[in-house]
Amino acid sequence: MLQTRYQLQRGRIRPFQSVKPEEFRNKLTEISPFFLFSFPISFPSVLYMDSSFKEEYGNPVSFLRVDGPIIVGAGPSGLAVAACLKQNGVPSLILERSQCIASLWQQKTYDRLKLHLPKKFCELPFLSFPENFPKYPTKHQFISYMESYARHFSIEPIFNKVVETAEFDHVRQFWRVRTQDFEYRSRWLIVATGENADSLIPQIQGIEQFRGPVIHTSVYKSGSEFRNQRVLVVGCGNSGMEVSLDLCRHNASPHMVIRNSVHILPREMFGISTFSVAMKLLKWLPLRLVDKFLLLVANFTLGNTERLGLRRPKTGPIELKNATGKTPVIDVGALSQIKSGKIKVMEGVREITKTGAKFMDGQEKEFDSIILATGYKSNVPIWLKDTGFFTKDGMPKTPFPDGWKGGNGLYTVGFTRRGLLGTSSDAINIAGDIAEQWRIIEGFESSCTSHILPI
Repeated sequence: MLQTRYQLQRGRIRPFQSVKPEEFRNKLTEISPFFLFSFPISFPSVLYMDSSFKEEYGNPVSFLRVDGPIIVGAGPSGLAVAACLKQNGVPSLILERSQCIASLWQQKTYDRLKLHLPKKFCELPFLSFPENFPKYPTKHQFISYMESYARHFSIEPIFNKVVETAEFDHVRQFWRVRTQDFEYRSRWLIVATGENADSLIPQIQGIEQFRGPVIHTSVYKSGSEFRNQRVLVVGCGNSGMEVSLDLCRHNASPHMVIRNSVHILPREMFGISTFSVAMKLLKWLPLRLVDKFLLLVANFTLGNTERLGLRRPKTGPIELKNATGKTPVIDVGALSQIKSGKIKVMEGVREITKTGAKFMDGQEKEFDSIILATGYKSNVPIWLKDTGFFTKDGMPKTPFPDGWKGGNGLYTVGFTRRGLLGTSSDAINIAGDIAEQWRIIEGFESSCTSHILPI
């Protein structure tokens, strides 16, 4: 009979009594060999190794066995899945590389940013936005909502934990998640770092020789820093359009590079958000027919954008978004500035010079600053090892709505290319799936309690 001091009891450590390890272990593995890893031959239950354990056994503590899932990332996706798990009675542990929740929103967005969709489409599960928030909340209001969400569900991530590697131990059947100073182990791993984890910096010939500042929109805050400057904005997505508009309002002269074709849609149609119109129509009409309707209304309200140098893709806006993740631009005022000539539209950059840029159409202009509105990318390939579930670009190989679950207890949330609605769908699915497993495990543990003998 083995004498030990600690037994895990739903996320805490309490004294426990004696049991034959072989008997405890064999009972579980009769049901499923998957449980083998949690019950080492020398101990009768899963242990959180802490200072007490070290003092008792004299072994250095280098890892922590996590009872519930490990969630990587404390953005909206990580918070949503943690809340859904909690609603199902499942604890979790969130590892976050920064010092705050929703770090992309708090640290890498510009001041004028607002939600492009009405707030009802941007709510996370089980908690609505405050009623006094406007239809399109500001950046700061959305951050406030995220903070309230974390408090409401008592979600407390571990901050400043950079996940360096995460890999599945096929021998012992659990996930090893290594940070800069520790290793966490769990049956389940939830990847919640999302589609926009790191800045995407393109290779542009000659950019290293430019004498002025070159920044990504992730560090851009306000056009006040560029007052009276000639600014080259590389990229014409939502960020490029809004940064160019912001620069105009601070008396700068933005020149926006159109690298690819782009769909521009009005934010509202007939007093209703364009997204709402699309969602309602999709309930009754085929996707391509809805796309044709959106483009018809857009051309009527915005005019022919191709005359302004803004070519539309051949694929419709919703179909393109679903297939590639490329979001249509929601116009919030930039188009009128393009029509007035305050925002100059330029063809692709051929080369950056010491004082400016040469363009594909042969023009050459001087600039004081360059802003890269080139978007973001997934960072999953950097740290998640050998799963075969993600593409080389860090996106699930299986498309929405089935891309939330991999093998060996691997889950993903926030990779749907469908914004926060997709995130909520993933979070609910993941929590339900893990909760089902959790209830089975709890039943096993209750059954095994009868084998614990008094000292």
